[in-house]
Amino acid sequence: MCCFSLICGLKKKVTSSSGSQSREIDLEYSWKSRLRTEFEKGYMEKLRSFLIQEKKLGKKIYPPSHYIFNALNSTPFETTKAVILGQDPYHGPGQAHGLSFSVIRGVEIPPSLKNIFKELEVDVDFRQPGHGSLNYWASQGVLLLNSILTVEHGKAGSHQRRGWEEFTDRVIELINLERHGIAFLLWGAYAQKKGEFIDREKHLVLKSPHPSPFSAHKGFFGGRHFSKVNEYLVNQNKSPIDWQIPDHSVE
Repeated sequence: MCCFSLICGLKKKVTSSSGSQSREIDLEYSWKSRLRTEFEKGYMEKLRSFLIQEKKLGKKIYPPSHYIFNALNSTPFETTKAVILGQDPYHGPGQAHGLSFSVIRGVEIPPSLKNIFKELEVDVDFRQPGHGSLNYWASQGVLLLNSILTVEHGKAGSHQRRGWEEFTDRVIELINLERHGIAFLLWGAYAQKKGEFIDREKHLVLKSPHPSPFSAHKGFFGGRHFSKVNEYLVNQNKSPIDWQIPDHSVE
């Protein structure tokens, strides 16, 4: 398997008709059919080259390759009901698994996620689980999308302006254009700037400070975004999100 396959979820596939090789995107079908052309653009070629070089230099990149597109693979385009937009993956060992704010079971729950759980306790009927995996939300249609999908070990923001932002802008643009009645949760200035183009006539956009300990007390706490999302979804004749994360949820 080529180096970019290991890093970016692409694999080589031999076409039977001509014997030539082409890259096949390891991506859930509804997203792959809409995003296939993105992988042929110049910015993605530059991103591919950057990641290959980083790998050759022996740098540790998170999340593991099979988790890079986990948000899209876990929440198909047609079933997306809400979007929680993050910035870049956690940069510590064993934390990131491709879902914004989420960590793998068995890993200590990060401070921002602890604050999300605290707000849930006040906002809805919620009991804090014994882990920080948000896979259960993703399975219900909550797209947990980071703006940047990879990061170097120990260096937050290290893969900014390498091409991921353009890719995830396209993801959001597709939802904005082709879907109706989606709830977008934009926490912090970064997410709010990225979501400026979302059509407020078609979708619900909820904004607050980031749930980080540095800003949660400035308006994230008390925002009641989770109950507002469910009220909106019900009004759109969609089933609400069960925010209660079971202790037995799996990766």
